[in-house]
Amino acid sequence: MDEITLTRRVLLVTAVGAAVLPACAGVKSREMPPPKPTGDGLIDLALTVNGEKKTLHIEPRVTLLDALRENLGLTGTKKGCDMGQCGACTVLIDGKRVNSCLQLAVQQEGRSITTIEGLARNGKLHAMQQAFIAHDAFQCGYCTPGQILSACALLQERKPADDDEIRERMSGNICRCGAYPNIVAAIKEAAS
Repeated sequence: MDEITLTRRVLLVTAVGAAVLPACAGVKSREMPPPKPTGDGLIDLALTVNGEKKTLHIEPRVTLLDALRENLGLTGTKKGCDMGQCGACTVLIDGKRVNSCLQLAVQQEGRSITTIEGLARNGKLHAMQQAFIAHDAFQCGYCTPGQILSACALLQERKPADDDEIRERMSGNICRCGAYPNIVAAIKEAAS
């Protein structure tokens, strides 16, 4: 048998594997048939985005963020850190806020995805979008779509008790411009 040299990489991989595998033991996966691969190594995928059925022909490893932006042209969802830390890529999946950069598109078949482009109805802005405008809750605007979608989900989860709870529950969305007081004011207005 070949001898394994103990390197930092081997140690980390072994430690992570030992920690993650027991945690996953009781987890059930969704019972969805896997997408069917085609002869070119791509898969055909049907997504419901902003209430519309969309069909994609993509690689299995494409993230939801890249599928939305590059394949469907929905560029309101922003690519920030690409590591799930900034919240710029936040979308709603079945009404829950999710960092789309951490999700594979193939995992979303059968779910309802809402992007910032899907919030307005019949030419009328969503109440949260109106509140963000009224309170000037954006500066450069890069984080705004993720902030708005996260704020919508926050209010669907439950009404916040105070400003501190809003800040805590919005902590996954970073605003480099520092428009936080205006964002909190916008969420409070939309909550009322």
